[in-house]
Amino acid sequence: GISGKSQLLFAVVFTTRYLDLFTSFISLYNTSMKLIYIACSYATVYLIYMKFKATYDGNHDTFRVEFLIVPVGGLSFLVNHDFSPLEILWTFSIYLESVAILPQLFMISKTGEAETITTHYLFFLGLYRALYLVNWIWRYYFEGFFDLIAVVAGVVQTVLYCDFFYLYVTKVLKGKKLSLP
Repeated sequence: GISGKSQLLFAVVFTTRYLDLFTSFISLYNTSMKLIYIACSYATVYLIYMKFKATYDGNHDTFRVEFLIVPVGGLSFLVNHDFSPLEILWTFSIYLESVAILPQLFMISKTGEAETITTHYLFFLGLYRALYLVNWIWRYYFEGFFDLIAVVAGVVQTVLYCDFFYLYVTKVLKGKKLSLP
């Protein structure tokens, strides 16, 4: 199934990214969406670890997240746009999001297969991030905006998905169950 550790990392991503809720107001829509992202991510973690604990496969969800959090934390202190707490936490969220899927991919590699619903979820999660790349190209072309940190992190995340995308297209879209060779 779904990696609880990846979902927990995504909750940390949205929490650290949207701390600006306390310092700046952009619009009611923006504030509402940030709160919805945070609430849904923690609700998902709650459902995995509490409500549906009996169906959670903790024996295969064994990725050590400290191997992601510690280097990402260090990198966010070293490479950021501005050495301020909110900017460092925003940068941390960008870097962490790029690798937050690793526990899920590790879990699939450990079990050797994934249910169809899980593969669809992962495909659309990866597609969401790949569409960010399109957004950055659009913004650069029309607005002249370019954020090297976000672009590099997005490319890293998309590259991590490439092998999964290949298996998804060659197996799942042909009606077969995703199983690793």
